[in-house]
Amino acid sequence: MGVALTVLSACGGARPVRPPAPPIHGQFYRVHPGDTLYSIARRSGRDYHDLARWNGISPPYTIYPGQILRLVPRKKAVKARARRDPKVSRKKSKKTLKHRWRWPLKGVIVRNFAATGRKGIDIAAPPGTPVRAAAPGKVVYSGSGLVGYGKLVIVKHGETYLSAYGNNRRLRVREGQWVKAGQVIGEVGRGSDGRAVLHFEIRRNGNPVDPLRMLPRR
Repeated sequence: MGVALTVLSACGGARPVRPPAPPIHGQFYRVHPGDTLYSIARRSGRDYHDLARWNGISPPYTIYPGQILRLVPRKKAVKARARRDPKVSRKKSKKTLKHRWRWPLKGVIVRNFAATGRKGIDIAAPPGTPVRAAAPGKVVYSGSGLVGYGKLVIVKHGETYLSAYGNNRRLRVREGQWVKAGQVIGEVGRGSDGRAVLHFEIRRNGNPVDPLRMLPRR
């Protein structure tokens, strides 16, 4: 998923030169490791304040790999799609925001939303316990390149929601794969403190929300 960068160096102790990042075109962009909202705005010719507003991102404008950013206002994107496909009606252009969430596994909550710095919850379970998708969607990240999350899976659910599953010991899906609710996507591993836990997040427009408000009561 990462973007390969070629570092060029010359003889005589010259400072390595990093080639400039290519410009960004289109209406949507998937965040890569190392991207910032400011760098994406600069490469796409936008103002980062506009990008933040269009994507519902609040200061300090944190983004993460796999996140899908809108590069144009919502109304403009809908009109452009309608021009490409006249059959697209106004009703069909709207994406549903409702999801029937399910628990990714059975376990004890050992850290709640507030205790994790408002980034999700930690659920304790034996190592190797299957981790299941909380809702149907597309895997937009599967790897270990995000510091603090261990082996991580991110699933995109429509245009609004993402779910993240960290601290896996094994990943069972690949990027670009579509998964069903309840499908096994990983296995519980250990967090940085050595405990066997799944770190679970739900994000709405890129912002973390308390999963306990979305998940069904046990």
